[in-house]
Order: sequence, then structure tokens, then C-alpha cells
Amino acid sequence: MPARATDARRAAVLGKPIAHSLSPVLHRAAYDELGLTDWSYERFEVDEAGLPGFVEKLGPEWAGLSLTMPLKRAVIPLVDEISETAASVDAVNTVVFAEDGRRIGDNTDIPGMMAALREHGIEQVDSAAILGAGATASSALAALARICTGEVVAYVRSEARAAEMRQWGERLDVEVRTADWADAEQALRAPLIIATTPAGTTDALATAVPERPATLFDVLYEPWPTELAARWSMFGGAVVSGLDLLVHQAVLQVEQMTGRSPAPLDAMRRAGEKALAAR
Repeated sequence: MPARATDARRAAVLGKPIAHSLSPVLHRAAYDELGLTDWSYERFEVDEAGLPGFVEKLGPEWAGLSLTMPLKRAVIPLVDEISETAASVDAVNTVVFAEDGRRIGDNTDIPGMMAALREHGIEQVDSAAILGAGATASSALAALARICTGEVVAYVRSEARAAEMRQWGERLDVEVRTADWADAEQALRAPLIIATTPAGTTDALATAVPERPATLFDVLYEPWPTELAARWSMFGGAVVSGLDLLVHQAVLQVEQMTGRSPAPLDAMRRAGEKALAAR
């Protein structure tokens, strides 16, 4: 049953560290736009050890949780049901509390990536490259499993990471070839590049942007633009930002937690942009 505007409900984002999270800004903007005046959305610093106790103490007023690192896998044993999308990458970033008390785990990062790409006109590619091999890279692979018809090349720093990406490829039914990070400049010639690395990691690649770049999806949103994204835009390439991803995955969370659809994408994006500009 969709939530009523008069329902006093709670939601929050959990993780460690969490002070930087933009999720409260995005979700509160959605509540304002939807007229959910009694809804609140907070942030709590919670680690893996503290997560079970935190979840067990939640009362019936709770509508849902957003999970960030390092909790996306730690929360799985605490839910009653998990979506196929979340199961495909062993990562839950959304828990919705059903009226019957069940905890339902989902992953909105993957459809959020696809929605962000679709917004920029990318619905299918014949090949792609991924920079990095962490948790976000596995979500990127899961998104590419749905839109990439050919090979995905993952540029990584170690053989252990390479083996992980090949295993994810087999699991997600994606043709994955791994390459050494030293050759990462080659990635920039792909029709779609998804950069999943921490801040500063791709800065050295900025001088290697080709004359006619295609599409770069850089999952960072702070600091923004990254040196690579700025150079990419300068050369006329299309850039999808981490804020695009954050907003689109949050839209899906709001819809699931509140029962209201569509969530106010534009208002949430404006709130995110304003918050980042103020930092």
C-alpha cells in the first residue's frame, strides 16, 4: 500500500564513513516535493559489527534503509528476501520494510547506472571498458550485461583483481577480458568507459584523451569534475557523472520506500547540485 502523506515514517542511510553522504539531501528533497511532510531521512555511522544491532532495534515507523560501504554485503543475512538484481552481485544498497514486517533487499545501483546512461542516449554499446575492479565495478559489469553486446575490457592493478573480474563476467554472462592498469590509456578509445576508481586514480589519464572521445561514465561526484572528466568534456565527449548515478539510484529508493511514483528526479538533482556547490 502506498504511504499516505500523513504517515510519520523514518528512513536513513547507513555506512562508515557517512558524513559526506548526499543521500539525506536527495531523499528530503523528494519528500518535500511529494508532500510527505511527516517523513524524515537521516544518516547514521554504522559499521559491519554494529549493523545487526541497529537493524534489530528499528520500530514499525521505519520505511527503509540505504546502505553504503562497507554494509552492502553485510546486510544480506539480515533481510528476509533479496531481489535478483541484488543477488546477481551479492550487494544490497536498499532495504524496504514491508507492512507485514518483512525486510526486502534490493540493489538500485545497477538500474540507476542504466537509467543514467539512458538519460545520455546510451541504450546499447558493442563494447566497453571498465577502469577498476572493486564493488562498483561489479555493478558496472551487471549493467553492461544488459546493454553491451560484445567484449568488456577491465583494466586492473593485480592478477587477483583480474581473476575477480573474470569470475564476475562468468557469473553475469559478460565477455570480460582483463588488462594491466599500465595500459589503461587504451581504454579511452572504447565507445563507453566506466571509471570506478577512487578520486585521483585516473588523473594521469587526462592527457591521453583521444581527439574524438565517445562516452565516459565517471562514478565520482566529489570532487567534480575529475581531471579526466574535465578533459573529456573539453574534447567534446559525453560525460555521465557520479551525481547522475546517485540521483537515479535514489529515485528508485524513494519510489520503493514511499510507494510514490514517479519520484521527483529534477528536484532531487537540483538539491544535489546545490549541496555540492555549497561544499
